[in-house]
Amino acid sequence: MAKYRSAVIGLGWMGLLYDLADRMGVWHVDDVERPTPELDVHRTFHYHTMFTDRKKRPASYSEALNDRPDVELVAAAERDKKRLAAFGQRYGVSALYTDAVEMLREERPDIVAIATNTKMRPELTLAAVENGAKGIVTEKPMATRLEECDAIVKACAEAHVPICCGAISTSHPAFATAKKLIAKGAIGEVRSVDTVSDKNLSQHQNWSYFVDGTPQWVVGVGDSPSRESGSGEFRGQGFMVTDAGLVVQFRKGAPFVRISGSEGEIRHDLPYGQWRWWQQRCSGDTQASVEMPWPETQQSIVGMGAIFGLADVIDCMEGRLDEPKNSGRRVARAIEVELGLKLSAAKLGERIDLPLADRTLGLEYDWHR
Repeated sequence: MAKYRSAVIGLGWMGLLYDLADRMGVWHVDDVERPTPELDVHRTFHYHTMFTDRKKRPASYSEALNDRPDVELVAAAERDKKRLAAFGQRYGVSALYTDAVEMLREERPDIVAIATNTKMRPELTLAAVENGAKGIVTEKPMATRLEECDAIVKACAEAHVPICCGAISTSHPAFATAKKLIAKGAIGEVRSVDTVSDKNLSQHQNWSYFVDGTPQWVVGVGDSPSRESGSGEFRGQGFMVTDAGLVVQFRKGAPFVRISGSEGEIRHDLPYGQWRWWQQRCSGDTQASVEMPWPETQQSIVGMGAIFGLADVIDCMEGRLDEPKNSGRRVARAIEVELGLKLSAAKLGERIDLPLADRTLGLEYDWHR
């Protein structure tokens, strides 16, 4: 018998459709009816093929929740009735709502997946907490403004509700393997962290999982104007310094994350590439960098971020993990750092101290966010 009752809010691509059709269409976030392709509501997944074909791997929050024997998928909320009907047909669920807050109030699910557009996500996250949710997963980006991030982090912390914000690679167990290696001294004293700066900096904030200190100040240069897609996210380069003196560098062409230490380095080169580990070895007067075999879990498959993020949330709910790897707290910190970099670049590289005083500041995202 399932331990947890779950529900999904927003049956767009990450909520439902990625597992039933190919992506298509252009819409406005306030549209009730949006372009929806022909859906294969009876599609099944075969795990023996998932390692070779990304399209054969489950991607949506609906599928992630439905796949777990300890979770029962009991309800969904969506303004578009066509998508709502497809969800009901696929999962045999009759508790279908066009009003998400009403669903939360009536159904009071233990686990809530919020896959709406960014505009409504903060309000619905707070509503989920208020209506008794014990765990939350949301799509990325977490929110638009700092004050929204603050409210989400505060509400979840006070209610002891673990929250994972985004189905990205950071939730993969290999990230925990990397952090465990670092904690055991596999690369000596950590000296710096590198991360790529022009790939949705606070939507794919792999670096923040490896930074335990508090960001103190940033310097950024070379930002670009807002794109036609609507995104005004940072596209320059820069660095951040924590209260412990750790430097995090944001630069074009960098790996997705590289942690450099006094005795080696660990790096992750692609969004879903494998991890690699080198140690410095001395022989007489000669020093060489030697690649070490990766222990435990390796990142060898693409996607499945919703599955791994949900696993982190449930591990927190059951006491096996203190905080999801891609937690709201870490994502909120990354958003503030990105805003600081933008402000610095606008002032020709002037140092910007953190935390930022103006909590109404926010980022502009692509139209489909």
